[in-house]
Amino acid sequence: MTDNDRKIAELRRRIPSFRCIDGCHDCCGPVTASSEEMARLPIKTAAEHEAALADWTCPHLGPSGCQAYEERPLICRLFGTTPRLACPNGCRPEQMIDEHVEREVHAFLRRTRQVLV
Repeated sequence: MTDNDRKIAELRRRIPSFRCIDGCHDCCGPVTASSEEMARLPIKTAAEHEAALADWTCPHLGPSGCQAYEERPLICRLFGTTPRLACPNGCRPEQMIDEHVEREVHAFLRRTRQVLV
C-alpha cells in the first residue's frame, strides 16, 4: 500500500456519510481523481468516456445512479458534506465535515496528479 493509498483511506474514514435520494445524480459530473483512486474504479472505454463528456456527466453514472459508489473518488464523497459543495436537494450528514479535514482533502487533491474520471 502506498502513502497515497493510506492517505485516501484515512480521508475516506473522516468524510461523513449520509443517505442520498435513490437514483439522484444532481452532484455527478466530470471530476478528477488520483491515479490510486482511478485504479479502484471500473475500467471504461474511450467511447464511454467521450459519451459521458459529451453529456457533461460521469462515465460511472448509470440509470440508477453511481455505479462505482463504494469506490467513488474523494471529491465525490465531499459533495453534500460541506456548505461549499452543498447537495441541491438538501441532503447532508448529521454533522458536516470538519473544516480541517476538508482542507486536508483539497490539499491532497492539489498535491497529487489528478486525471479526468
